[in-house]
Amino acid sequence: MPTNRSGLEVIEVFNVLDNANARRTVAHLVDPVARSLIKAKVTPDAITWFGCAATIAISVIFLAHGKFVIGAILFAIFSSIDLLDGTMARMLGTAGPWGAFLDSTLDRISDAAVICAICYFYSNQDSAQSSLAVSAGVAALVVALLTSYARAKAESLNATCTIGIAERAERNLIIWLGLMITGLVTDVMAQAFVLLAILSTITVMQRILFVRKQLFP
Repeated sequence: MPTNRSGLEVIEVFNVLDNANARRTVAHLVDPVARSLIKAKVTPDAITWFGCAATIAISVIFLAHGKFVIGAILFAIFSSIDLLDGTMARMLGTAGPWGAFLDSTLDRISDAAVICAICYFYSNQDSAQSSLAVSAGVAALVVALLTSYARAKAESLNATCTIGIAERAERNLIIWLGLMITGLVTDVMAQAFVLLAILSTITVMQRILFVRKQLFP
């Protein structure tokens, strides 16, 4: 039986790449890879599972030990799988609820793995900056998961909930920038987590108000 897959992850990334030229460039890069994988009988589900497993491995091997630059580079590479599995499903015509469920669930696991690994590293450091990084990281993770839950719950009530200034693509970008700057220049991971927590909180409030208007018109 063909595997269902949602195209939502493609849309989320394209929300960041908000011009036609960028979208065409990304499609030009992703489509040939997707076609090759389809010819090799690789399923979108397999790509989704692989992306999650790779992110967990990167988190444990690199991020948890403070190897932020190489970890960030690999994180960026494997994050592109969010485009790849959705593109494959679109080509196969198998996008559907199962793919959306699997992709969303594994995305949450990947998100948690990255933030928990970074927090683990800072929990073994002895400084005020490290303590702030751990506290802000935990807060950012909780609110980020709440952001995703708000959308899932809204959609279960037949409401739309795709708004927000910090969806997954934006959250990943903040983490990636924090890792790169920390690894190459100076430690800003705590500040990145604080920013992530604030923007995610704003997103949750935006979604609550947006859904309320739909359910109480």
